[in-house]
Amino acid sequence: MSGREYGKLAIGIIAGWFVFSLSAGAAHVFKQSAAGPPIALGLSVAIPILLFWIWFRTSAGFRDFALSLDPRVLTTVQSWRIAGFVFVVLYFYRILPGMFANPAGWGDIAIGLTAPWVAMKLAEPGHRKGFIFWNALGLLDLVVAVTTGTTSGLVNPHGLGADAMTVLPLSIVPTFLVPLFGILHIIVIAQARRWPEVERARNRQPVAASAA
Repeated sequence: MSGREYGKLAIGIIAGWFVFSLSAGAAHVFKQSAAGPPIALGLSVAIPILLFWIWFRTSAGFRDFALSLDPRVLTTVQSWRIAGFVFVVLYFYRILPGMFANPAGWGDIAIGLTAPWVAMKLAEPGHRKGFIFWNALGLLDLVVAVTTGTTSGLVNPHGLGADAMTVLPLSIVPTFLVPLFGILHIIVIAQARRWPEVERARNRQPVAASAA
């Protein structure tokens, strides 16, 4: 498959994934009370990332396509995470527990606010370490959000749980946005790890040309 074909396939998968997430949320597939761990919600986060990783590792064509994407664009997409302020607001109104809402909300706000600057200033070989570090923080924020969201009811069974995250409209966040943002982080980290090899290859070209 060509890069264009992989692009169309990826867009189709993402669109179908979004429709499934929306439909399943409307059908209360992910709905869970505080009485038990939200297993369906946890799987909806883990399975897309796992499937992407398997595809990325086993298909050279798809891997080349993913690594050819513009890291600045993929990083700028993370700006949407500034919407995490909604979690903080919902905590204020006692709809979400502070154990989840505060780290998830403020972490998303921090990543969303800094994403444009990181895309412009750090998404290049000269700032490779800083770029990878920022993306690692972005991934950590997602891991913390998922962990606190799925365990808040277990840690404090008589307190406020994150039940609101298992129904629409908030269920879109863990079932679609969180794994999507996580996949974007994984792609750009993989790109950044290859930058030294790309730079060495580029530096060898002028030398080879002058020698010829």
